[in-house]
Parts: sequence; structure tokens; C-alpha cells
Amino acid sequence: MSSSVETRSVAHCGPRLKARFLGESATAQFVRFVAVGVSSNVLYAGLFVALATLGSFTANIVGIAASTVLANELHRRHTFHAAARVGWFETQWEAGGLALVGIALGTAALAAVHVLFPGSSSIVQIVAVIAVSAATGALRFLALRGWVF
Repeated sequence: MSSSVETRSVAHCGPRLKARFLGESATAQFVRFVAVGVSSNVLYAGLFVALATLGSFTANIVGIAASTVLANELHRRHTFHAAARVGWFETQWEAGGLALVGIALGTAALAAVHVLFPGSSSIVQIVAVIAVSAATGALRFLALRGWVF
């Protein structure tokens, strides 16, 4: 008897989890926001390493620009389910404006790493920029949720 109760509990858990993570609550949106952030940071890190020979500041700007365009589109479509309400260009314009703050802070973090730890590896530089990105992420989430989408 207990196995049938467990089976029903697990089967009932699926729709609740789906509703919790695919719904429109702030918690569901934040979970999706974090997932998008992770994926865009993977793109950033890949571009940063691939373009490191051009210099860390160039690699940083290209990485942030490309990962921001990806993140903005994923937020529009998946995080906030706003594809029907907000167009691609409007999303890039408004959310991209918010990203300029991230670029400024990420570049400042990169400059601080160069001053405090001269000759540091790409990994140290990536960690510094991603740490700043994570710190500003909560404010970006609130701004995207309340203003852009």
C-alpha cells in the first residue's frame, strides 16, 4: 500500500513543480532568471577565453555584449514570458541600457584585478567579473520585472 501512496505523491509532485517553476510568481521568474544568468555567463566565459589574445578589456566588452543580447532575449521569452508584449528591439534597448551599468561595474572589477593582482590568470579575471555580475543581478531582476517586462 505504501508504494502506491508514494507513486501518487511523486506523480502529484510533477504538476506542482511545473507550476512552481513555469508559473508567473516572482519565485518562478527568479529561478528562470538565475538559469538564464548561468547560461549567459557560460557564453561570456567562453568568449573571454577565446578572445583573450585581443586583451582582457576587449574580451570583456565583447563577452558582455554577446551574453547580454542572449540573456535579454531569453528573459523576454522564458523568464518573463513577455514575447507577445515586448518586441526584440525594445527588449534590447531597455534591458541593454540596464546592462551598461553591468559593463561599467564589470570593467571596473577587471581594472581592480589588474591593479591589485597584476598578471592574474583569465580564470581570476572571469571570476571577478562574474562575481560583480551576480551582485548586480538581483537589482537587474527587479528592474526587468518591474520596468522592462
